Amino acid sequence: MSGHAITALPAVGALIGAHDALAATAIATPPTIHPDRGFAAMIEQGIAAVDAKAKAADQAVRAFVLDDSVPVHQVSFALGQAQLSLELMLQIRGRLVEGYQQLMNMQL
Repeated sequence: MSGHAITALPAVGALIGAHDALAATAIATPPTIHPDRGFAAMIEQGIAAVDAKAKAADQAVRAFVLDDSVPVHQVSFALGQAQLSLELMLQIRGRLVEGYQQLMNMQL
């Protein structure tokens, strides 16, 4: 190659500023799952993570519109991450509903 150094892209939340540190940590660190908390807590935590990614993407879009210093590829990446997270959540929801329906149709 031509000797160009590859540098890591900063997190989208870092571009937004310190006022939205929660969104930055939601992007940078995956949620920790505690098996002793239960299934409902795990689902709630997953929904909260998807919501945080959607909010971070929204903040990135707002920062891009208001400030030209935010690169468009980082906004696009944040939007793609939020979209994939939402699609995964909808797939999981569909599988849970399907499993519940199968359990309800079982004869005892």
